[in-house]
Amino acid sequence: MDIVLARTFLEIVASGNFVRAAERLHVTQTAVSVRVQTLEELLGRKLFVRNKAGATLTPAGEQFMRYAPLLLQVWERARQQVAVPPGLRAVVVVGAELSLWTPLLLDWLVWMRRSAPQLALRAHVGVAEALMNQVTEGVIDIAVLYAPQHRPGLRIEKLMEEKLVLVSTPRKRGKDTGGYVYVDWGPEFAAHHNLAFPDRDNPATYVGLGPLGLQLVLKDGGSGYFRHHAVEPHLRAGRLTLVRGAPEFLYPAYAVYSENADDPKVVEPALAGLRAVAAALQPARRRSRPRAKARK
Repeated sequence: MDIVLARTFLEIVASGNFVRAAERLHVTQTAVSVRVQTLEELLGRKLFVRNKAGATLTPAGEQFMRYAPLLLQVWERARQQVAVPPGLRAVVVVGAELSLWTPLLLDWLVWMRRSAPQLALRAHVGVAEALMNQVTEGVIDIAVLYAPQHRPGLRIEKLMEEKLVLVSTPRKRGKDTGGYVYVDWGPEFAAHHNLAFPDRDNPATYVGLGPLGLQLVLKDGGSGYFRHHAVEPHLRAGRLTLVRGAPEFLYPAYAVYSENADDPKVVEPALAGLRAVAAALQPARRRSRPRAKARK
């Protein structure tokens, strides 16, 4: 069966309707409809019920949902394993959100090169939605995310408790630092932030990426919420200071992987490495108990 048909089926399930699926797949709605019709003819069953609210699965569609991710995973795994470098056993692919590449993904690469030299390593950095799609399709073995979506066939494991803290650049000769930089850490953070700072519900500077916001504060002054581990070197160097009395927010990171990994000897060492690296990063975050909870 054409893998494109299974990928289209999963995209419709994830997006909820044919129109959004077509947008995400960068094809026309007609093309999506034709693919679904072809798939339904191959299976001999109707898979979707379409209405004004979108597209819902029929009983046959729910049954096919158990197997569609496996079809993609088997194909992607076969494609990757064909390209294994000589002398190595297999390829393991891990993807992480941009703000997690350092130190977590970087330390994981070091750990794997020393502890699992029989495996070829592939590391990717991307946005959460794309990484979720890639782990669903089997393009990557493990995705490391802040707020993963629950999807059939995937396991979600908490790796570590990150902490968001409010920091500021030091005052210079009595002058105030630059303005407040609001970093978008997700809807839960926004809800807690609005409760704690009702006067900052419409910030002058809004940034959608933590590392960019941090570099802005370091270069031009100001304050904002950032990951504690990311600001630790700057706190020690005196470039930033913690804002006393400000609330702190939990921001856990998770590993997402398939329940049906075709080769545990590939995925398990990668998970072991992520667990070991995450555990090594935890002690510095346990000095003070976070007061509120936030997830991206």
